Amino acid sequence: MTDRHVALESSSSSWGVRERLARQIATTIRHERERRELTQQALADLAGLSQSAVARIERGDRLPSLPMVERLLAAMGVQLTIGVEPLDSHLDAALDALADGSVVERIREIGLDQMLDALGALPYVLTGSSAALLQGAPLPVDAVEVAVRWRDSPRLTAFLEEAYGQRWNARWAEWGGLQLEPEEPGEHRWQTRYGELRARMCDELPRAVEVRHGGRSYPVEPLVRVELADPRAADLLRRHRQRLATGRAGDEARAGDEARAGDEARAGSAG
Repeated sequence: MTDRHVALESSSSSWGVRERLARQIATTIRHERERRELTQQALADLAGLSQSAVARIERGDRLPSLPMVERLLAAMGVQLTIGVEPLDSHLDAALDALADGSVVERIREIGLDQMLDALGALPYVLTGSSAALLQGAPLPVDAVEVAVRWRDSPRLTAFLEEAYGQRWNARWAEWGGLQLEPEEPGEHRWQTRYGELRARMCDELPRAVEVRHGGRSYPVEPLVRVELADPRAADLLRRHRQRLATGRAGDEARAGDEARAGDEARAGSAG
């Protein structure tokens, strides 16, 4: 391979990374803004930027500077963190494996029914990846995610105490050392004897749809709302759908090639 080819491949790879980062930042900024019911102009005023600058960032057309991203997030009272995820090829393989699996089997694997039974009479709606799973989306699920009303916080706290809950301490990256009550500072994320529970505290429960699996009914947030509320879930679902569309297009192209080859063979035989 020539130096020119290496340089072109490196440039293409770098562009792909920048494009993905720009899209992820755009989704995150828009998600945080909409959660706070801010217009682009209102966010721009808070951050000391123009509305057109906010619009460009949310379109994901180009990768913004790190100081600008931090400025926008700080205006909304949050900050940027860095995380890691599997390589794209590994991620695709994991999504394929999840798509091939049974929803009922995955419910058993994550202990969903045990967690919900333990919550008892606590009103909730399943959200996030838990809701996506129950609606057939092949997303990884590493915790049970629910929406809970603030006025039901005492019931949630009682459950956490009974379930030997420990709250996630983001400062020390470990479980424990924080008050269990949702009103206290900290992420709404607890490790219990039934597994990990994540809560989205809200004034009123989101509108839910009922889905059934294995003879049980589950109140879940509609998938379209999950995608709006969870940028990571939206990104994974978009990736999975694009790969499905690409696969279907490839199958159709192959079928067309085979049909044409058959027609040509028949025409040659007739001649």
